[in-house]
Amino acid sequence: MNYTFFQIMKNGSKTYFYTTLFFPKNIRKDVFTLYAFVRTADDFVDSLPQKKTDFLKFKNLWQEYLKKGVSVNFILNSYGKLSEKYSFEDNWTKDFLNAMESDLKKVSFKNPDDTEKYMYGSAEVIGLMMAKILKLPDQSLPYAALQGKAMQYLNFIRDISEDNSLGRQYFPESILKRHKLSNLTHENARKNPNEFCIFIREEISRYKNWQMEATKGYVFLPTRYRIPIKTAAMMYNWTSDQIYKNPFIVFEKKVKPSALRIVWNVIKNTITDGKIF
Repeated sequence: MNYTFFQIMKNGSKTYFYTTLFFPKNIRKDVFTLYAFVRTADDFVDSLPQKKTDFLKFKNLWQEYLKKGVSVNFILNSYGKLSEKYSFEDNWTKDFLNAMESDLKKVSFKNPDDTEKYMYGSAEVIGLMMAKILKLPDQSLPYAALQGKAMQYLNFIRDISEDNSLGRQYFPESILKRHKLSNLTHENARKNPNEFCIFIREEISRYKNWQMEATKGYVFLPTRYRIPIKTAAMMYNWTSDQIYKNPFIVFEKKVKPSALRIVWNVIKNTITDGKIF
């Protein structure tokens, strides 16, 4: 296992890091490689100030890898070999990088189609890549994509305050208007507390519906794979429950489960033999 990739994942996401540790060693190594690629691109566009030049160089180096089959960038080189190993579709990486590039400018989606397009590139393709790494059958792919989409949507909800600071509005304006919300700033939410709470809870329900549909794909997962994926989903459900109870918490802190909670749920799911919840 590459120590750099190990550290990137450990520093990037507690939920994904601690659940990934429970995959078999060979799978764990490949998931760390995938995450290192995704997190590196994401960090370029999420940093303050944004590292636009670094991101564009990263994207150009990927194009160079596609032509030469090798890159001077260690992360891209490792990801490229991973992509070849599992026959990722070229468009998956292209769509992901395009979604990340769109974050270099202020984001304001007018309708659900805009949000759907962004979620496909930023999250659904990652679910598809994971399915390939786990060597799941093609019937599982729609569920794998939906799992990525559901998790991304909850991230939108959880990260409202952070996205405000970056000038991003991923929720369609059409939905905000229905709740008489011109934006999702803390100031505006305080002016319309009831509508804000209704909005948050409705969007959490949307996430829950997608998440429940995604669990239908768990039948394609061997128990050893189902346990970490199921646990990660449970942690997202836990996060959604905290926000549902107090929608204004998104302005107070970034709601995340503790490492102890994550590991304890992995143990519980292992004891119950990974039964679908």
